Amino acid sequence: MSRFLRAVNGRPVDCTPVWFMRQAGRYMPAYRKLREKHTLLDICRHPELACEVTMQPLQRFNFDAGIIFADILLPLQPMGVPFDFAQGEGPVIERPVRTSADVDGLRSEEIYADLAFVMDAIKLVCAELKGRLPLIGFAGAPFTLASYMIEGGGSRHYLRTKTMMYSEPHLWHRLMEKLSRVVGELLLAQHRAGAAVVQLFDSWVGCLSPGDYREFVLPHVTRIFDMLGSVPSIHFGTGNAELLPLMKQAGGRVIGLDWRIDLDVGWERLGHDVGVQGNLDPLVLFAPPAVIEQRVSDILRRADGRPGHIFNLGHGILPDTPEEHVKFAVDAVHRLSAGVPSTSAEARLGGR
Repeated sequence: MSRFLRAVNGRPVDCTPVWFMRQAGRYMPAYRKLREKHTLLDICRHPELACEVTMQPLQRFNFDAGIIFADILLPLQPMGVPFDFAQGEGPVIERPVRTSADVDGLRSEEIYADLAFVMDAIKLVCAELKGRLPLIGFAGAPFTLASYMIEGGGSRHYLRTKTMMYSEPHLWHRLMEKLSRVVGELLLAQHRAGAAVVQLFDSWVGCLSPGDYREFVLPHVTRIFDMLGSVPSIHFGTGNAELLPLMKQAGGRVIGLDWRIDLDVGWERLGHDVGVQGNLDPLVLFAPPAVIEQRVSDILRRADGRPGHIFNLGHGILPDTPEEHVKFAVDAVHRLSAGVPSTSAEARLGGR
């Protein structure tokens, strides 16, 4: 069993496994070159291109797992919610979902069949990897998807989303029921295609209070993890320090921690019967190598060698992150967690 899968299952490892969210993408020149010819959605919808992008960081860095290149919004199109990515503005939903008729019109049965290109890409990557590394599949969580659908794109305050939650709770729950079915089926389809582990991304859930999470989100996320059953899973959110016990209740063998809480405090809050993933601030990767090493070391110290820790960022790699700093951080995780003696950080980065 791979180092990564051993950690997911709470077993001892020779050194801490590491992968980074958005490890395939804009910070890599190879990806930017491909984007000169193809849009993001083109890459997602063509399995051979998605495979190529997924493999780029695995060929460049010593990651312990790959994650399929896709986008959390892909299920929206077959549900009947077309969208596109505006230059410099992120996703734009053509027809936001805001009324009872809008929710009634959403398709939610066997959406994964319309996303076969994701499963085909997973099969291609698994064939490339030949068992050398495990692959992670993923999907957006119902609250995060609902917020995009209702707001019409990204949001700072989630005004329309929370207005629906508070003013039309029955409508909100109908929408979340449809989304939880879609997300659960998509994650299962990715696992059947070869993804060894699946991750649920609840990127925007940190805007909720514990009470709102308990009432408006918890039942629907619980349903997803019930659907997954024994499938190895990671449950990720940001700004979620006060939600951690509830996220654990919802499900997931491993719970993601962002950088806003110390890893040991977060793990204590969760209980040591689950694993944790995290939790380096992505902006630390812009710092000098000595700072990167110090921050990596601190997180590993807080994990204290306890089985079940997967090193990751608290969110995704940012577009202008130096590639050599990514490599340095990955190698530092392995080296420091294995207790290998080190020379100066600057020397290991080639004097930079």
